[in-house]
Amino acid sequence: MASADALTAEPWVSVEQVAQHLGVAKDTVYRWREHRGLPAHRVGRLWKFKLSEVDEWVRLGGADEPKHQD
Repeated sequence: MASADALTAEPWVSVEQVAQHLGVAKDTVYRWREHRGLPAHRVGRLWKFKLSEVDEWVRLGGADEPKHQD
């Protein structure tokens, strides 16, 4: 019998689902993961995400455009 936590646990989502959630290209998700610390977890050869972690990263400014120094 599964626990109540297991039944309501947040699902892991794919790069495609994160891109759709944020309205960006898959390449952008990969770039943010590599260069800006977008939270992701490797599962075999795939990257998986928790949308709550992605949303928190965005709220903290992770997706903001870098400011250019003139």
